[in-house]
Amino acid sequence: MEFELSEEHKALKELARKFAQKELSPLAAERDEKEEFSRETFNKMADLGFAGMFCPEEYGGTNVGFVGAMGVFLELAKACGSSAGTLAVHALIQDPIARHGTDAQKSRYLPPMTDGRLMGAFAITEPGAGSDAGSLQTSARREGDAYMLNGTKIFITSGGEADLYLVMAKTDKTLGARGVSAFLVEKGTPGFNFGKKEKKMGLRASPTRELIFEGCRVPAANRIGDEGRGFHVAMGALDGGRITTSCVNLGPAMAALENAVSYSKTRVQFGKPICEFQGIQFSLAEMATQLKAAELMVYHAAYRMDQGLPATQACSMAKLFATETAFQVAHRALQVFGGYSYTKDYPMERYFRDTRVGLIVEGTSEIQKMVIPRSILQ
Repeated sequence: MEFELSEEHKALKELARKFAQKELSPLAAERDEKEEFSRETFNKMADLGFAGMFCPEEYGGTNVGFVGAMGVFLELAKACGSSAGTLAVHALIQDPIARHGTDAQKSRYLPPMTDGRLMGAFAITEPGAGSDAGSLQTSARREGDAYMLNGTKIFITSGGEADLYLVMAKTDKTLGARGVSAFLVEKGTPGFNFGKKEKKMGLRASPTRELIFEGCRVPAANRIGDEGRGFHVAMGALDGGRITTSCVNLGPAMAALENAVSYSKTRVQFGKPICEFQGIQFSLAEMATQLKAAELMVYHAAYRMDQGLPATQACSMAKLFATETAFQVAHRALQVFGGYSYTKDYPMERYFRDTRVGLIVEGTSEIQKMVIPRSILQ
């Protein structure tokens, strides 16, 4: 089956490419070095419609779907994985609001999320609950028309900078995953504070912080879906998140390959450019093939999501293959540069660092290997 982007999707991808080259590439290395987050950059992405790609048009979004959004994430991530990652997490909370939110929630939150007034973040991971999300301990006790949240979340992308958080908490600790509910918590809510900011290996211009809830009163109207359906909301969001995460990791790997190709044409050894050596050619061929296969797998998963088809298996397979491939390609691209790849004179080491987290977030590679056989065996 031949796959071709629509003219609308091609135009959107080209818009993202031009923005990335003009706004992201010149400052990416400096922001990575300084661990500097830029809300101004996020707002500029919102001005171009990138913050509303999963928002229905009636709420101001472009609703281009996952296939359309993929091109945007890939182009942004080629220039700056941190900026693409921030946008991906924003989408991770926007999509479940659009799918599961009440009319009041959609009207209140989707328009400002689309135009950049609100930036979103997703909060599920805890000190004792990572891959085993059903064991989380943050509690939400019903008190009249509100819930009292208590607990701690860790490794939250955009923590402290985001304005709206989709938080998973236990409303019934006796029911495991079936006792989890989902809540929208606004920054500035009394009892909601921020803890440690992590110093990370990669994606350093995207802040990652601890969230602390101590007697945080959240209106019952801010619960997404029915009580006890939070795990369902989270898993649905993670299907889409595995697509965007794949893009955020494939982007730097694609950039690493492009840089390796260019460098191989100018680096002379033994009297000729190293691109003329068969060993280098074989390596470039394998990297290009692996990336194309990964990209098509992600597009397949994105297509199934857009068509409303069962997509969990496709998303898990795509995420597993794409993130593992991205890291392997970034690693191999370093070899083309030799000693220079180990310096900050070239962006190769940043691409390498930025691809590593993909094997962990949105379900580790090991978790994907648990999810995939379940669907196969059924």
